[in-house]
Amino acid sequence: MSTHPTPQKSDLVRIAVITGSTRPNRRSRLVAEWAQAKAAAVLGDRADVTVVDIADFALPLLDEPVAAAVGEYTHEHTKRWAHTIGEFDGFVFVTPEYNHSMPAALKNAIDFLYAEWNDKAAGFVSYGLDGGVRAVEALRLTLAEVKIACVRSGVGLSLSADFDLDNITEPGTVSPGPRADAVFDRMIDEVLAWSTALRPLRIGARP
Repeated sequence: MSTHPTPQKSDLVRIAVITGSTRPNRRSRLVAEWAQAKAAAVLGDRADVTVVDIADFALPLLDEPVAAAVGEYTHEHTKRWAHTIGEFDGFVFVTPEYNHSMPAALKNAIDFLYAEWNDKAAGFVSYGLDGGVRAVEALRLTLAEVKIACVRSGVGLSLSADFDLDNITEPGTVSPGPRADAVFDRMIDEVLAWSTALRPLRIGARP
């Protein structure tokens, strides 16, 4: 029998699985739901894992009059997005690869905020013809500037090997192989460990 008390939800590390695409007929939501279910199974009662779909926020092309680092958000859509992201300790970004980079909608969503990203950790699940690896490399550069610590391990899903597709124009179903499953387990453990380790910095930054 464990001698450790069951964590209260408010004490749990909170991890958001963020969809990286808003395109109609996208695969991003399907992959995010797979990642959320797998993360919840791996982490159990050590963390609370939630899908955050950027499509639900209907963010326009960045329209704040001052830079996000100033912290003076004026629009309600920005404040809603900031409140949501501010609630989390770590992230798993689910991104396809568009023209050797991340989708514009994901870059735009990141650019809206600054402090809400700071001193948190992130892992990646990417997908595409080549596993989406170039999207992740671009994403790592962007996240470094908003002070997110990116873990080393990342899952790259191949459209030919990790999805069941009858038609390339349709989303299909996510069916990763054993290697992707093993890498995901390692990645999500790293996200939890780093999110926990960075928590004192986030608490110290509060007014």
